[in-house]
Amino acid sequence: MAVTTLQGKRIAFLAADGVEEVEYVQPREAVEQAGATVELVSLRPGTIQSFNHLDQSGTYDVDVTAADADAGGYDALVLPGGVANPDFLRADPDAVRFVRAFFDAGKPVGVICHGPWTLIEADVVRGRRVTSWPSLRTDLTNAGATWVDEQVVTDGGLVSSRKPDDLPAFCARIVEEFAGGAHLSR
Repeated sequence: MAVTTLQGKRIAFLAADGVEEVEYVQPREAVEQAGATVELVSLRPGTIQSFNHLDQSGTYDVDVTAADADAGGYDALVLPGGVANPDFLRADPDAVRFVRAFFDAGKPVGVICHGPWTLIEADVVRGRRVTSWPSLRTDLTNAGATWVDEQVVTDGGLVSSRKPDDLPAFCARIVEEFAGGAHLSR
């Protein structure tokens, strides 16, 4: 069995205050264990506050702001969930621009839980098959996506999952997709 490696790959994690901690930590550990270098991109310098559902959890150091980040310097993107996190991200033009640039370049993207709200704002879900936290179904459908209730869905390099229980499958799939390179373009 071949070992999937992300050696030499640079992965951006875009997150803000309110990120669901487990949806940030476990995917980050998975891609780092596969050999990738990870940078946390956020809305402002300093730290972000993560949550365990509605309770404050850890804080994480921001490496670069969305205003200063260049998607061209990364091989893939991960958008963790949490309710507040993607709501803050989708309201920030620099974060939305950063997300859209990955799709324009055909780079793989992983998104979980409420993370697709930022994809909707970036207008990149139209015609795609995706999953998410169930409450986003109408939002995704109205944005032109086909929403399905599955553990993990891959559509042209876009990997999506519903919730923290799906993290083992999500983490395995993003490592696999990120190792494969660019394939989001249609």
